[in-house]
Amino acid sequence: MEIVKCSLADCAKLAVLNKQLIEDEGHDNPMDVLQLEQRMLQFLSNDYSAYYFMENDRVIGYGLVQESVQPLYLRHFFICRDCRRRGFGRRAFHALLAVLGVDTIELDVLDSNERGKAFWQSLQFQPRLIRLRYQKGKQNQ
Repeated sequence: MEIVKCSLADCAKLAVLNKQLIEDEGHDNPMDVLQLEQRMLQFLSNDYSAYYFMENDRVIGYGLVQESVQPLYLRHFFICRDCRRRGFGRRAFHALLAVLGVDTIELDVLDSNERGKAFWQSLQFQPRLIRLRYQKGKQNQ
């Protein structure tokens, strides 16, 4: 597993992967790929860094890390659909921690994302807080 730091030139490809992440986790973000590309450009122009996860010279996923906070915040973590259930996520996560030189990192997982929660719990993540949202006119389903 190789971890490669992305540049601003990678924003279009990162946006496509981000769109898949949004779909897979069931997020309500309505942005299209062009909007996500612009948002990624803003992230990488400020206090975030993106990293490709590479296997045999192929991008198999990416992570987006906010590096201006302590502990670091992992905003996005994505493994391509055809690479899942083969240990790549676990390997990518540990390789990313090594590249970042940290032992502690935080992230958010949507409560409805059962697969995501199970993955992070398998890596020994522990709940730290619960973020709740009220949206007028929207009922619990």
